[in-house]
Amino acid sequence: MRASWERLSACVFSGLILTTTTVALMVPTQAVAQARQLPDFADLVEQVSPSVVNIRTLEKVAARQGPIGQIDPDMLEFFRRFGLPIPNVPRQTPRSHPQVPDEEQPRGVGSGFILSADGVIMTNAHVVDGADEVIVTLTDKREFKAKIIGADKRSDVAVVKIEASGLPAVKVGDVSRLRVGEWVVAIGSPFGFENTVTAGIVSAKQRDTGDYLPFIQTDVAINPGNSGGPLINMRGEVVGINSQIYSRSGGSMGISFSIPMDEAVRVSEQLRTSGRVTRGRIGVQIDQVSKEVAESIGLGRAQGALVRAVEPGAPADKAGVEAGDIILKFNGKAVEKASDLPRLVGGTKPGSRATLTVFRRGGTKDLSITIAEVEADKQVAKADAKPAKPKGSNAGQSLGLMVTEATPEQKSELKIKGGVVVEAVADAAARAGVREGDVILQVGNTLVTDLKSFESALNGLDKAKPVLLLVRRGNLAQLVVVRR
Repeated sequence: MRASWERLSACVFSGLILTTTTVALMVPTQAVAQARQLPDFADLVEQVSPSVVNIRTLEKVAARQGPIGQIDPDMLEFFRRFGLPIPNVPRQTPRSHPQVPDEEQPRGVGSGFILSADGVIMTNAHVVDGADEVIVTLTDKREFKAKIIGADKRSDVAVVKIEASGLPAVKVGDVSRLRVGEWVVAIGSPFGFENTVTAGIVSAKQRDTGDYLPFIQTDVAINPGNSGGPLINMRGEVVGINSQIYSRSGGSMGISFSIPMDEAVRVSEQLRTSGRVTRGRIGVQIDQVSKEVAESIGLGRAQGALVRAVEPGAPADKAGVEAGDIILKFNGKAVEKASDLPRLVGGTKPGSRATLTVFRRGGTKDLSITIAEVEADKQVAKADAKPAKPKGSNAGQSLGLMVTEATPEQKSELKIKGGVVVEAVADAAARAGVREGDVILQVGNTLVTDLKSFESALNGLDKAKPVLLLVRRGNLAQLVVVRR
């Protein structure tokens, strides 16, 4: 009976559920299938790690000489940690003691990677900024003093050189092939821990956090010390330089930014050739084009860069660009958003010719322009637009505006050919942001030269629709939509 029961139970379980042998076979098969779908970074890390270096920087500080003029080391660290100015304690060197040379103290730790076998290394500009000495440590623990070839703060890219040969250089990847959701790896020295590997995915591309660079956003764990290290795709190619993090604590919060490698290579080539980077400029101040403004002027959709001011004598001024223009294309390339323009212009060689396509008063126009070189930022003088003596108009009362004609002095000061000055503002115009002293240069797509043209432009508008005004405030212009 017992043997019969065992046979029956085996038949029942094999028929209704699964045999023990079948279950044992299926579980490992499923686990193996799932494991095969997960990325294995081991071979990739083994391939790329020898090309990643640790960068240590030193700075020279005046040596302490005896008890007079000393600052307690703990207090010194307190001042540095919280960014406080270090007290200037007078020093007195005893006559019997010779002058003590300056001491070299650790300044910071970062990462980098070997760009060429002859010792050219790429890192972040902020890693080597202000350093008196740069020490590069390879994965085989060899140390070299590095020479800073050049550093570009705008892009945060730096190139240093060590005297070595036969080094394992990285492979540079094609950033255009990088896809959101793709696995990527970072290797570096977070908090000074060398050869640390972290992994994640590409969270976004073309992320705007700077004037000249569309960053790669990832969720790879990046911490202080990772700066300058490589961001690597699954083919073992470097696609970015780890540069910034978003953090409220100082540590990784899952949002990090890397400089795209194609941009970094362009910068590094200039640094290696001349030690500096030249960028183009055209001399305009720009802003985003809102959906509301785009619809009001007949642009259709929000695109381009709104010109708020044109620097006198700059290439844009000579080319005929006007405040209120919307730049839609640069050399045939579409300007989808305002931040696209400085990148396109900045990447153009100074002295070369280019074509701007602008949208002005309902139509497009092509302007030829000669690109200038970026120079030190200039302080823009703020014009004080004072109300002119009344020769006023009540035509703008429906908008809450009282305006007067611009005086010759105001026209000369603001370098404008016409316009009307806002004497008083209330109701709809005030809610839209118009202020006393503003100069109205355009109503809808009609240029305002004087009071008569202002009144005529208002009378020709549909009173059921919002009114678009091009307003000059100081040296800046903006488009304002006034809803009656």
